[in-house]
Amino acid sequence: MRAGVGAAGRRRGTAAGLAGAALLVAGAVLTPGGAYAQPSPAPGHSAGRGEDDDGQGGRRGDHGKAGPRTGESPSAGPARRAEPPAGSAPAGSAPADGGSAPVARPVPPAGAVLAAAEDGPQAAAPTAQGLQQALRSALADRSLGTVTIAVADAADGRLLYGSGENTPATPASTTKLATAVAALSLLPADTRLATRVVRGSTPGTVTLVGGGDPTLTALPADQVQIGGQPVDADTAPASLEALARQTATALKAAGTTTVQLDYDLSMYTGSPQHRNHDAQNIALVVPLMVDEAKADPRSREEAPNRVADPAGAAADAFAAMLAAQGVTVEGKARPATAPAAADAPVLGKVESPTLARLVERLLTTSDNQLAEAIARQVALAAHQPAGFEGAATAVTRQLAALGVPMTGVVLDDGSGLHPDDRIPPAVLVRLLALAASDQHPELRPVLTGLPVAGFSGTLDRRYGTGSGAADAAGLIRAKTGTLSGVNTLAGTVVDADGRLLLFAVMTRTSASADTARAAMDRIAARLAACGCH
Repeated sequence: MRAGVGAAGRRRGTAAGLAGAALLVAGAVLTPGGAYAQPSPAPGHSAGRGEDDDGQGGRRGDHGKAGPRTGESPSAGPARRAEPPAGSAPAGSAPADGGSAPVARPVPPAGAVLAAAEDGPQAAAPTAQGLQQALRSALADRSLGTVTIAVADAADGRLLYGSGENTPATPASTTKLATAVAALSLLPADTRLATRVVRGSTPGTVTLVGGGDPTLTALPADQVQIGGQPVDADTAPASLEALARQTATALKAAGTTTVQLDYDLSMYTGSPQHRNHDAQNIALVVPLMVDEAKADPRSREEAPNRVADPAGAAADAFAAMLAAQGVTVEGKARPATAPAAADAPVLGKVESPTLARLVERLLTTSDNQLAEAIARQVALAAHQPAGFEGAATAVTRQLAALGVPMTGVVLDDGSGLHPDDRIPPAVLVRLLALAASDQHPELRPVLTGLPVAGFSGTLDRRYGTGSGAADAAGLIRAKTGTLSGVNTLAGTVVDADGRLLLFAVMTRTSASADTARAAMDRIAARLAACGCH
């Protein structure tokens, strides 16, 4: 049994052995139609569709929808419970050629592909020569165009093989790895983003203070989902309705039933518009919005339409909710003329999930809006202006402080939508090595947030039948990246000896995104099948 699809020999080594044992305990199996057997999945983890182009090339995306994952505590190390199945069929559930459906595939357990990092290697690491031989034909695929690669050992971060590994390349959404590592290393994992309502500076005025939480929701609690799946206590976003309830209760207790409403956006500075702003992959980056500024908060589109004025729309929604609670808002909500006073009486406050959960969500779903918000939290913690430039500076400096080699690294945003971002493959691997290191348990959500090949997030529709990489489904967790002509993949893979490896593949090609992605997936699959000594 090889994570449900291969030979029993894959049981060799720590990680593969733990994977097999965990699967037997879990008992969850995906059926050809995408349904699953017992046990039922725990609620609260997102599911949906894969990553697409960023809009420059005419298709939408690099924003895919999240797949299921556990609510693992970053300080506790990888969880040992079963990973619930994605809400839609995984990549392997339907053959690309339209033939018969494959056999059911066990859902990979959370932590299985991280076990080697937790428990230490049992087999010798692959050699450079062995890796070169194993990867030669896959790297020669013409659809990759210009390709660079780095492969390292997760046990100690040592580079095992590289080709152009120190050459800066466009990272696309693998930039989010840099944002995530910087955030978790600088801020406590239990940090939450608070949205508040305070009394205004003039009588009869209340101020809605944006706290930088783009996941704040205006939906009723029973309608809140992430990628089509219900949320749980760990992943549930803060509720605008709850904030309105708190505020109305406080106002009526003071004898106030009519107010004027303004909103404070002073947390961020500079232009809110990303260079690649298209109101689909990303909205204006402001500290106040609901449901990531989606025009339809229930949308599961890869790059949904976004509202033109996220803060104004959030304030209008809040005003309507106050009215429903018996508090009338006179006129239209307006931007505050000055920041809310630090000692202003608080009428209501709601908080986001923890930073650890937000990081997992932004990596699994390749969430541009959330990535830019987290990058600004890094800027604030580093005493930099909370705009694009300040966030990029703060992330760059924090990574350098962690010992990441920054030669050739250029960051212009936190999401990777900017075409001028540059990161060498060796640096992406170094970021993953930090996250796998027992010296940095605070960074573990960087690994647990990576999509699982064939099952979750932006990899849920990859590694399927006909891809040439199906045998690696469940053995790879990786962050995807796509811009026009650019495709990247960086993550972890359990090799044939059960040893955990880290890899980053970066391409620039004129081939279609689907073709280039499949070629990259075959490279990662070669690593999964490789002892390579």
